[in-house]
Amino acid sequence: MNTFTVKKVLNNNVLIALDQGQSEVVLIGNGIGFHHKKKENIDEKAIEKLFVLRNAKEQENYKKLLPNIDEPLLQSIIEAIGIIRNRSQEMLNEAIHVALTDHILFAVNRLKNGLEIRNPFLAETKVLYPFEYEIAAEMVDYINHHLAINLPEGEVGFIALHVHSAITDKKLSDINKYSQLVTQFIDIIESQLSIRVNREGIEYIRLVRHIRYTIERVLKGERIEEPEKIASLLKREYPTCYNLAWKLVKIMQQTMKKPVYEAEAVYLTVHLQRLNQKYE
Repeated sequence: MNTFTVKKVLNNNVLIALDQGQSEVVLIGNGIGFHHKKKENIDEKAIEKLFVLRNAKEQENYKKLLPNIDEPLLQSIIEAIGIIRNRSQEMLNEAIHVALTDHILFAVNRLKNGLEIRNPFLAETKVLYPFEYEIAAEMVDYINHHLAINLPEGEVGFIALHVHSAITDKKLSDINKYSQLVTQFIDIIESQLSIRVNREGIEYIRLVRHIRYTIERVLKGERIEEPEKIASLLKREYPTCYNLAWKLVKIMQQTMKKPVYEAEAVYLTVHLQRLNQKYE
């Protein structure tokens, strides 16, 4: 277990320290600045409860945020990020501290100014990342309770994407891109089939999850079996859904800059036809 020596206290919750190799780190934890003085060593039990920023760029970005954020809000954010660690039992990507602190600070300021940004990806996020959404809901509840504010449900969706990024070590920009792709697909499907899909319905949940797993297979370059007989049958029996599936596959190829195999269009046709029958 590492030990740290305090170099400088930034505020009640953040300090700069030196690790055993004399590298500078930022330590984050409720009350650590209050309880520790310069040149003091931090014991091992305390270290387990702290977040450590080692990346120099993340350290600088985090320090730049601190003057804009008051102690109660910072404490709430630190505790909220602790909820991710406790619930997921994962080592979190340290970029979460800058990204999520910045996001929540911005959200709270918007709320105080009476501005609310609508989350157009909320329904899809709920289905795509149910575990992360559950954690994000707990975080927003905690922040709302401790700051006596009312961050809306849309913020749960935004924060869930940050949670997914922290747990999986995936770039937030990629997660956003693929979430937007799913939302775009649902809009195209509704428009082409002239239907309005119930966002609470099982067909919607199945379709969104199928699209998610398709995206994941494409990212990994995984190939699934191509059922040729089924392909020709679907093309003949359900031309509208078959053509729509191919349209979506082409958009997926353009967005992801990766090949999408024919079998994906076949399985997507099955889901689209099931959806179409439900709403006929």
